[in-house]
Amino acid sequence: MQTISAVIITKNEERNIGRCITSVRWADEVIVVDSGSTDATAAISARLGARVLVKAWEGFAAQKEFAAAQASCEWVLSLDADEEVTPELRAEIQRMLSAPEPPAAEGYRMPRKSYFLGTWIRHGGWYPGYQMRLFRRSSAFMNHRPVHEGFEVRGAVGTLDAPLNHYTYDTIHQYLEKMNDYTSLDVANKLSEHPEAVIRWYHCVVNPIALFVRMFVVLKGYRDGFHGFLLAVYSSLYKLLVYAKSWEYQAAQRRGAELPPVSSADILDIKRLRAS
Repeated sequence: MQTISAVIITKNEERNIGRCITSVRWADEVIVVDSGSTDATAAISARLGARVLVKAWEGFAAQKEFAAAQASCEWVLSLDADEEVTPELRAEIQRMLSAPEPPAAEGYRMPRKSYFLGTWIRHGGWYPGYQMRLFRRSSAFMNHRPVHEGFEVRGAVGTLDAPLNHYTYDTIHQYLEKMNDYTSLDVANKLSEHPEAVIRWYHCVVNPIALFVRMFVVLKGYRDGFHGFLLAVYSSLYKLLVYAKSWEYQAAQRRGAELPPVSSADILDIKRLRAS
Protein backbone atom coordinates (compact mmCIF):
# COMPACT_ATOMS: atom_id res chain seq x y z
CA MET A 1 0.00 0.00 0.00
CA GLN A 2 1.28 3.45 -0.88
CA THR A 3 1.77 5.75 2.10
CA ILE A 4 -0.27 8.83 2.93
CA SER A 5 0.20 11.89 5.14
CA ALA A 6 -2.73 13.91 6.47
CA VAL A 7 -1.85 17.60 6.94
CA ILE A 8 -3.99 20.17 8.77
CA ILE A 9 -3.49 23.89 9.44
CA THR A 10 -4.91 25.36 12.64
CA LYS A 11 -5.34 28.31 14.92
CA ASN A 12 -7.64 28.16 17.96
CA GLU A 13 -9.51 25.13 16.64
CA GLU A 14 -10.03 23.20 19.89
CA ARG A 15 -13.72 22.86 19.01
CA ASN A 16 -12.97 21.08 15.72
CA ILE A 17 -9.50 19.55 15.73
CA GLY A 18 -10.31 16.38 17.70
CA ARG A 19 -13.00 15.34 15.21
CA CYS A 20 -10.73 16.10 12.25
CA ILE A 21 -7.69 14.18 13.54
CA THR A 22 -9.77 11.23 14.71
CA SER A 23 -11.11 10.86 11.17
CA VAL A 24 -7.57 10.46 9.74
CA ARG A 25 -5.73 8.48 12.42
CA TRP A 26 -5.54 5.64 9.90
CA ALA A 27 -3.05 7.69 7.84
CA ASP A 28 0.66 6.86 8.07
CA GLU A 29 1.27 10.24 9.68
CA VAL A 30 -0.81 13.23 10.77
CA ILE A 31 0.81 16.66 10.75
CA VAL A 32 -0.73 19.76 12.33
CA VAL A 33 0.77 23.15 11.48
CA ASP A 34 -0.43 25.59 14.11
CA SER A 35 -0.06 29.35 13.83
CA GLY A 36 0.07 30.17 17.53
CA SER A 37 -3.15 28.91 19.09
CA THR A 38 -3.97 30.25 22.54
CA ASP A 39 -6.45 27.47 23.29
CA ALA A 40 -5.99 23.69 23.59
CA THR A 41 -5.59 23.02 19.87
CA ALA A 42 -1.94 21.96 20.05
CA ALA A 43 -2.43 19.86 23.19
CA ILE A 44 -5.42 18.00 21.73
CA SER A 45 -3.52 17.39 18.49
CA ALA A 46 -0.49 15.97 20.28
CA ARG A 47 -2.65 13.80 22.53
CA LEU A 48 -4.26 12.26 19.45
CA GLY A 49 -0.86 11.39 18.00
CA ALA A 50 -0.33 14.22 15.51
CA ARG A 51 3.07 15.80 14.93
CA VAL A 52 2.55 19.45 15.83
CA LEU A 53 4.62 22.19 14.19
CA VAL A 54 4.32 25.90 14.93
CA LYS A 55 4.63 28.44 12.13
CA ALA A 56 3.72 32.13 12.21
CA TRP A 57 0.66 32.89 10.12
CA GLU A 58 1.49 34.00 6.57
CA GLY A 59 -1.82 33.34 4.85
CA PHE A 60 -3.80 30.26 3.90
CA ALA A 61 -1.79 29.36 0.82
CA ALA A 62 1.60 29.68 2.53
CA GLN A 63 0.48 27.67 5.58
CA LYS A 64 -0.96 24.83 3.50
CA GLU A 65 2.07 24.79 1.22
CA PHE A 66 4.37 24.56 4.23
CA ALA A 67 2.27 21.78 5.79
CA ALA A 68 2.39 19.69 2.61
CA ALA A 69 6.15 20.19 2.40
CA GLN A 70 6.56 18.57 5.84
CA ALA A 71 4.91 15.35 4.71
CA SER A 72 7.18 12.33 4.32
CA CYS A 73 4.70 10.11 2.49
CA GLU A 74 4.11 9.82 -1.22
CA TRP A 75 0.48 10.94 -1.00
CA VAL A 76 -0.89 13.94 0.90
CA LEU A 77 -4.41 14.55 2.16
CA SER A 78 -4.81 18.26 2.94
CA LEU A 79 -7.61 19.19 5.35
CA ASP A 80 -9.02 22.16 7.21
CA ALA A 81 -9.66 21.75 10.92
CA ASP A 82 -13.43 21.97 10.48
CA GLU A 83 -13.48 19.06 8.03
CA GLU A 84 -13.88 15.34 8.61
CA VAL A 85 -13.04 12.34 6.47
CA THR A 86 -16.10 10.10 6.33
CA PRO A 87 -15.73 6.31 6.74
CA GLU A 88 -16.76 5.94 3.10
CA LEU A 89 -14.04 8.33 1.93
CA ARG A 90 -11.44 6.57 4.08
CA ALA A 91 -12.37 3.23 2.55
CA GLU A 92 -12.24 4.60 -0.98
CA ILE A 93 -8.81 6.16 -0.47
CA GLN A 94 -7.42 3.02 1.15
CA ARG A 95 -8.73 0.82 -1.66
CA MET A 96 -7.12 3.07 -4.23
CA LEU A 97 -3.74 3.22 -2.49
CA SER A 98 -3.62 -0.52 -1.79
CA ALA A 99 -4.56 -1.61 -5.32
CA PRO A 100 -1.94 -3.56 -7.32
CA GLU A 101 -1.87 -0.88 -9.98
CA PRO A 102 -0.78 2.66 -9.00
CA PRO A 103 -3.47 5.38 -8.96
CA ALA A 104 -4.34 6.60 -12.44
CA ALA A 105 -4.21 10.30 -11.53
CA GLU A 106 -1.73 12.61 -9.80
CA GLY A 107 -4.45 14.26 -7.74
CA TYR A 108 -8.04 13.58 -6.74
CA ARG A 109 -10.92 15.89 -6.02
CA MET A 110 -13.75 14.81 -3.76
CA PRO A 111 -17.30 16.00 -3.06
CA ARG A 112 -17.76 18.02 0.11
CA LYS A 113 -20.89 17.99 2.27
CA SER A 114 -21.06 21.44 3.88
CA TYR A 115 -23.22 22.09 6.92
CA PHE A 116 -24.71 25.53 7.59
CA LEU A 117 -26.28 26.13 11.03
CA GLY A 118 -26.11 22.37 11.58
CA THR A 119 -27.89 21.42 8.35
CA TRP A 120 -26.36 19.76 5.29
CA ILE A 121 -26.93 22.09 2.36
CA ARG A 122 -27.76 20.01 -0.71
CA HIS A 123 -28.66 22.72 -3.21
CA GLY A 124 -27.84 26.28 -4.22
CA GLY A 125 -24.50 25.20 -5.67
CA TRP A 126 -23.09 24.02 -2.34
CA TYR A 127 -23.06 20.32 -3.13
CA PRO A 128 -21.09 18.48 -4.41
CA GLY A 129 -18.62 21.39 -4.22
CA TYR A 130 -15.64 19.31 -5.37
CA GLN A 131 -12.33 19.96 -3.62
CA MET A 132 -8.80 18.93 -4.67
CA ARG A 133 -7.46 17.50 -1.40
CA LEU A 134 -5.62 14.27 -2.22
CA PHE A 135 -2.50 14.43 -4.36
CA ARG A 136 0.90 12.96 -5.03
CA ARG A 137 3.31 15.21 -3.17
CA SER A 138 5.84 15.38 -6.00
CA SER A 139 3.22 16.52 -8.52
CA ALA A 140 1.40 19.18 -6.50
CA PHE A 141 1.77 22.94 -6.33
CA MET A 142 -0.20 25.70 -4.63
CA ASN A 143 -2.02 28.50 -6.45
CA HIS A 144 -1.38 31.55 -4.31
CA ARG A 145 -4.77 33.22 -4.40
CA PRO A 146 -5.51 35.40 -1.33
CA VAL A 147 -8.73 33.44 -0.71
CA HIS A 148 -10.15 30.23 -2.22
CA GLU A 149 -6.57 29.06 -2.57
CA GLY A 150 -5.92 25.43 -3.39
CA PHE A 151 -3.54 22.76 -4.61
CA GLU A 152 -3.21 21.88 -8.26
CA VAL A 153 -1.28 19.04 -9.86
CA ARG A 154 0.89 18.49 -12.90
CA GLY A 155 -0.90 15.64 -14.59
CA ALA A 156 -4.26 13.90 -14.59
CA VAL A 157 -6.96 14.74 -12.04
CA GLY A 158 -9.40 12.09 -10.86
CA THR A 159 -12.66 12.28 -8.92
CA LEU A 160 -13.59 10.29 -5.83
CA ASP A 161 -17.19 9.37 -5.02
CA ALA A 162 -17.25 9.44 -1.21
CA PRO A 163 -17.70 12.81 0.52
CA LEU A 164 -15.68 14.95 2.88
CA ASN A 165 -17.74 16.55 5.66
CA HIS A 166 -17.36 20.30 6.19
CA TYR A 167 -18.80 21.81 9.36
CA THR A 168 -18.90 25.42 8.31
CA TYR A 169 -20.77 28.30 9.93
CA ASP A 170 -22.44 27.32 13.20
CA THR A 171 -24.05 30.71 13.79
CA ILE A 172 -25.16 33.71 11.75
CA HIS A 173 -22.84 35.88 13.84
CA GLN A 174 -19.88 33.76 12.74
CA TYR A 175 -20.90 34.00 9.08
CA LEU A 176 -21.25 37.79 9.15
CA GLU A 177 -17.99 38.23 11.06
CA LYS A 178 -16.04 36.23 8.51
CA MET A 179 -17.80 37.90 5.58
CA ASN A 180 -15.92 41.15 6.17
CA ASP A 181 -12.55 39.42 6.00
CA TYR A 182 -13.36 37.20 3.04
CA THR A 183 -14.82 40.00 0.93
CA SER A 184 -11.66 42.06 1.44
CA LEU A 185 -9.58 39.08 0.36
CA ASP A 186 -11.79 38.57 -2.69
CA VAL A 187 -11.26 42.19 -3.69
CA ALA A 188 -7.56 41.39 -4.00
CA ASN A 189 -8.50 38.51 -6.32
CA LYS A 190 -10.74 40.72 -8.44
CA LEU A 191 -8.24 43.56 -8.75
CA SER A 192 -5.38 41.26 -9.72
CA GLU A 193 -7.36 39.10 -12.16
CA HIS A 194 -9.22 41.97 -13.88
CA PRO A 195 -7.09 45.11 -13.35
CA GLU A 196 -8.68 46.87 -16.32
CA ALA A 197 -12.28 46.47 -15.09
CA VAL A 198 -13.94 49.60 -13.70
CA ILE A 199 -16.61 49.06 -11.06
CA ARG A 200 -19.87 50.94 -11.72
CA TRP A 201 -22.87 51.47 -9.47
CA TYR A 202 -25.01 49.03 -11.42
CA HIS A 203 -22.59 46.17 -10.67
CA CYS A 204 -23.68 46.52 -7.03
CA VAL A 205 -27.33 46.11 -8.07
CA VAL A 206 -27.42 43.63 -10.94
CA ASN A 207 -24.77 41.13 -9.81
CA PRO A 208 -26.09 40.47 -6.26
CA ILE A 209 -29.66 40.07 -7.55
CA ALA A 210 -28.50 37.73 -10.30
CA LEU A 211 -26.61 35.62 -7.75
CA PHE A 212 -29.67 35.34 -5.50
CA VAL A 213 -31.85 34.20 -8.41
CA ARG A 214 -29.22 31.70 -9.51
CA MET A 215 -28.73 30.19 -6.04
CA PHE A 216 -32.29 30.21 -4.78
CA VAL A 217 -34.20 29.52 -8.01
CA VAL A 218 -31.98 28.11 -10.76
CA LEU A 219 -29.88 25.92 -8.43
CA LYS A 220 -32.94 25.13 -6.31
CA GLY A 221 -31.73 26.56 -3.02
CA TYR A 222 -35.39 26.81 -2.02
CA ARG A 223 -35.31 23.05 -1.46
CA ASP A 224 -33.12 23.67 1.59
CA GLY A 225 -35.90 25.76 3.13
CA PHE A 226 -35.05 28.75 5.28
CA HIS A 227 -31.40 27.69 5.38
CA GLY A 228 -31.29 27.92 1.59
CA PHE A 229 -32.97 31.32 1.65
CA LEU A 230 -30.49 32.70 4.18
CA LEU A 231 -27.54 31.42 2.19
CA ALA A 232 -28.83 33.00 -1.01
CA VAL A 233 -29.39 36.33 0.77
CA TYR A 234 -26.00 36.32 2.48
CA SER A 235 -24.22 35.23 -0.71
CA SER A 236 -25.84 38.16 -2.49
CA LEU A 237 -24.69 40.48 0.27
CA TYR A 238 -21.20 39.00 -0.07
CA LYS A 239 -21.23 39.80 -3.78
CA LEU A 240 -22.43 43.34 -3.07
CA LEU A 241 -19.60 43.89 -0.58
CA VAL A 242 -16.95 42.63 -3.01
CA TYR A 243 -18.11 45.08 -5.67
CA ALA A 244 -18.55 47.93 -3.19
CA LYS A 245 -15.08 47.42 -1.73
CA SER A 246 -13.58 47.16 -5.21
CA TRP A 247 -15.27 50.47 -6.11
CA GLU A 248 -13.95 51.99 -2.86
CA TYR A 249 -10.42 50.85 -3.69
CA GLN A 250 -10.53 52.18 -7.25
CA ALA A 251 -12.00 55.49 -6.12
CA ALA A 252 -9.20 55.89 -3.56
CA GLN A 253 -6.63 55.15 -6.27
CA ARG A 254 -8.09 57.84 -8.54
CA ARG A 255 -8.04 60.43 -5.73
CA GLY A 256 -4.56 59.47 -4.62
CA ALA A 257 -6.00 58.82 -1.17
CA GLU A 258 -4.97 56.15 1.37
CA LEU A 259 -6.01 52.75 0.04
CA PRO A 260 -8.48 50.53 1.92
CA PRO A 261 -6.97 47.36 3.50
CA VAL A 262 -7.26 44.99 0.56
CA SER A 263 -3.66 44.95 -0.70
CA SER A 264 -1.65 41.74 -0.39
CA ALA A 265 0.36 43.07 2.54
CA ASP A 266 -2.61 44.46 4.47
CA ILE A 267 -4.93 41.48 4.14
CA LEU A 268 -2.54 39.26 6.06
CA ASP A 269 -3.15 41.49 9.07
CA ILE A 270 -6.94 41.65 8.80
CA LYS A 271 -7.54 37.95 8.04
CA ARG A 272 -8.63 35.92 11.04
CA LEU A 273 -8.04 32.17 10.73
CA ARG A 274 -11.06 30.26 11.98
CA ALA A 275 -13.29 27.62 10.45
CA SER A 276 -13.09 27.78 6.65
